[in-house]
Amino acid sequence: MELEFIKYEKRDHIAFITMNRPEVMNALHPPCHEELDRLFDDFAADSDTWVAILTGAGEKAFSAGNDLKWTTQHGVPTLPKTGFAGITKRFDLDKPLIAAVNGFALGGGFEIALACDLIVAAEHARFGVPEPRVGLMAAAGGVHRLPRHVPLKVAMGMMLTGRHITAAEALRLGIVNEVVSAKDLMSAAERWAREILECSPLSVQASKQAALQGLGRPVTEAMAGQYPLVQKLFTSEDVIEGPRAFAEKRKPVWRGR
Repeated sequence: MELEFIKYEKRDHIAFITMNRPEVMNALHPPCHEELDRLFDDFAADSDTWVAILTGAGEKAFSAGNDLKWTTQHGVPTLPKTGFAGITKRFDLDKPLIAAVNGFALGGGFEIALACDLIVAAEHARFGVPEPRVGLMAAAGGVHRLPRHVPLKVAMGMMLTGRHITAAEALRLGIVNEVVSAKDLMSAAERWAREILECSPLSVQASKQAALQGLGRPVTEAMAGQYPLVQKLFTSEDVIEGPRAFAEKRKPVWRGR
């Protein structure tokens, strides 16, 4: 796959995705969105890649969001149908996605992180939706996802003022899963990924699909729902391998089928 603005590597069932425009704090313009859309398509379709880690190049920023200088010169960018960075409207990605936030995650950058399943942050990371300060709004899902992550008054305080919060505040609020030193960020994200890989990939994907599709529904209705990956899981090789490995006191060999 030919990429100019994004780095993409796969090894040991993990996809490593790096937004690579450090000179503009990994702000995204249309070619970035297109490249991310294509590589997320590839990640979703690759049966041998089970979890992804998304980060930004350099030490200053995960992503500053929309490239406002590009927007000033060319107008409001057209996004792929999968949304900002090819992920904020990608509601059918059942594989887990980890954000490794290495600095500023602002505006669309914060919205990308919120669209991930787990967030590991460096101690110097900062999060915010400052769009109203430049006449915009967090329209790539931020105004909807943030109030689902934190109490409404906290979310409204962030969204209506554009203020940033620190990694420590984000951890306290439950926005991030872990805060580590900058030098340990990627190793911590990989540790989370490898813990996920200890589980059956079909179990992980079925759990994510059922949890997200059932979110906001009454528990009785959510439990009665029909989730394709749940049905696939319970007719899979992995559902046999797991109990067999436990009985034989060995590590399971997952096939993802």
